[in-house]
Amino acid sequence: MNLNADLGEGAGEDEAILHQVDSACVACGVHAGSASISIATVSRSRALGVEVGAHPGYDDRPNFGRVEVPMSVKEIESLVAFQVASLAAIGPLAFVKAHGALYHHCQHDRAAADALARVARHHGAGLVGQPGFEIVAAAERAGIPAYREGFADRRVLPDGTLAPRREPGSMLQPERAVEQAVRMARSGQYDTICIHGDTPGAAAVAAAVRQALDSAGIATGPLATRIAR
Repeated sequence: MNLNADLGEGAGEDEAILHQVDSACVACGVHAGSASISIATVSRSRALGVEVGAHPGYDDRPNFGRVEVPMSVKEIESLVAFQVASLAAIGPLAFVKAHGALYHHCQHDRAAADALARVARHHGAGLVGQPGFEIVAAAERAGIPAYREGFADRRVLPDGTLAPRREPGSMLQPERAVEQAVRMARSGQYDTICIHGDTPGAAAVAAAVRQALDSAGIATGPLATRIAR
């Protein structure tokens, strides 16, 4: 099992979260953060022995990359390629994980997911996505590692998608996040569990989930050591 967090977005709790996770999904300075923040986050991750992946998103800072932006597949591939290459210039990447609305778009759009996979393959990286959707399938088609992701801090709908943030109860409190994380880790259906670094109190959630996984005897480590599916 692996514990990851979306970081480098300028949310303020990255340092505390980095001490709890195995992998950092580092924003590429487009949907949030900046080049300086990305560089500092990668540097600090490597100093702490935390695996690094790229976290590209839509070029839409006012909406934090969480509103879909109409784009062609070619435009999506170029946008992702630009961001991932920028982060890869700092050092090797273990995986690519799209952010926000781009992630959800690629989950349901085969062509967009394949574009995401092409960028990841170019950098010798794996791809992170929810099981049963197009991102994982695209990674498998591209012959690169496919890492199945669950979310500790978000309510999951019966179809496997995440409840919209605007809905009451969509963001789980630490006690619920802990229960969901342990359940997911034990299910055998996931390779990694995510904590959103921009959520208020994210550091407390990360610490609680880490303690719960350790107490349950669930070992965690980098994604790059896992066998691709």
